Amino acid sequence: MVRGQARPSGPLHVLILVQNLPVPFDRRVWQEALALVDAGYKVHVVCPATSEHSRRRETLDGVRIYRYWPGPEARRSAAYLIEYVIAILAQLRIALGIRLRHRIRVVHICNPPDLLFLVALPLVALGSCLVYDHHDACPELMVAKGQREDGWQVRLVRVFECLTYRCCGVSVETNESYRGIALRRGRMSPEDVFVVRSAPECSRFAAARPDEKWRYGRKNLVGYVGVMGLQDGLDYLIDAARVIICEWRRHDIQFVLVGAGPEFPRLRERVRSLGIGDHVVFTGRISDEELGAVLATADVCVNPDEANRMNDISTMNKVMEYMALGKPMVQFDLHEGRVSAGDSSLYATRNDATSLASCIVRLIDDPQARSRMGQSGQQRLRTTLSWDLQVPQLLAAYERAVQKRARPAAEALRPLAWPEPVAPRPGAREQATAPAPERVPAGNERT
Repeated sequence: MVRGQARPSGPLHVLILVQNLPVPFDRRVWQEALALVDAGYKVHVVCPATSEHSRRRETLDGVRIYRYWPGPEARRSAAYLIEYVIAILAQLRIALGIRLRHRIRVVHICNPPDLLFLVALPLVALGSCLVYDHHDACPELMVAKGQREDGWQVRLVRVFECLTYRCCGVSVETNESYRGIALRRGRMSPEDVFVVRSAPECSRFAAARPDEKWRYGRKNLVGYVGVMGLQDGLDYLIDAARVIICEWRRHDIQFVLVGAGPEFPRLRERVRSLGIGDHVVFTGRISDEELGAVLATADVCVNPDEANRMNDISTMNKVMEYMALGKPMVQFDLHEGRVSAGDSSLYATRNDATSLASCIVRLIDDPQARSRMGQSGQQRLRTTLSWDLQVPQLLAAYERAVQKRARPAAEALRPLAWPEPVAPRPGAREQATAPAPERVPAGNERT
């Protein structure tokens, strides 16, 4: 809610539900929670616990955090069912306990998965308005992970996405492509859809300084930061590194890959088997201070996300973080990648590791281009895409949610039309400069 406007008497309590990452590790959710606290809301967050964030209850910067143990991480369909049942029951128990103590005006659910509307339904029935924070296009994500587009898993996920949109009063989308999903597949009214882009706070890496140890004695450093999943394209980056090191004999280039994920062990073993382990270092998850040092030291950063429907329409957090540090980057020619990075990136041929390698070496060998592109990205982030510029849209979404009458659960679950299939992949160059289609990231967002 915008400061200075009239508002109902008493504090407005907000409940945010997150299933896939803990808070404050989920940077987008944490930024949203802090912005809402600054605007006068009482914010409660329910999220999973991890070894790094194990406290069941704590209050950080005015945000009340409630965590539950999510059980083992799923790898197969049956295991996902167990994981989601555990999460839904745990979140429902905590949410109802909070509701007994406070009147929750807004329930804010963050996907994936598109199942958290089930937790929200009892609160919606009691008068809360549901805000759907659309982080990932789950049908496209399933296809990117190898599921058949006409398979039952993808069809079921489309139904859950449709049900989530039917239950919500307001949706918050990460970019214009996702807004198209809300309008077409979700059949939302335009006035109920708000674009709040994911972006780092400009001050997050303000203290970052280069640390030459990350070069491992080599002249040039190529950096990557992000999740290491099947759809994140790390195999393309490893193939590009092999071409650069083994075929082109560029032993002056060091690669440092920051992050973790389900593919981490396999990727590290693949690098070892290719004999390039000295040139390609995996750090795992590291502190913000160390992350800032890696990015500040890097000469070139890479976003190797595979060209597919999911990545074409998704905004990647890693791209924004590279821009925040003023780093030139290389990525495949993806629609939203161009929307975000603009002139701060070179664009390799889609899913071509040799083209990716060529772009990396081209930037390494052109310091003037690196400086120009890095400055362009940093300026673009500060003037167009920064988190500070997204906060008014978030507060406007909440203003709409608070003013809007909560939709009864029975109305929200009225008979559904069968959801439309996932959208066709946008062309690489034709749509890169055109306005986003009516319906076209990430990890974390995606990171």
